[in-house]
Amino acid sequence: MDWQQIIGLVAGGLIAISYIPQIWKLFRLKSAREISLPFTLMQLGGGLIWLVYGLILSLPAIYITNIANVTLVCLMLYAKTKYGK
Repeated sequence: MDWQQIIGLVAGGLIAISYIPQIWKLFRLKSAREISLPFTLMQLGGGLIWLVYGLILSLPAIYITNIANVTLVCLMLYAKTKYGK
């Protein structure tokens, strides 16, 4: 693995794990009224497009980090639908 891929993995990984504190808080408080549904859906759409882009161009740093990103955004979306009322 070359240094460019390592930089991409670190950058994408930091962005993906930045969701974890918010997700933790959503499930701990069982409240998601503060989370914007359009924001969450746009994050999901963008992550899916980045994932496809990474797969098409065979860029592991892009598709690996966006698998994590999409998974975490799906958890936020689940929390929003379950606790957003």
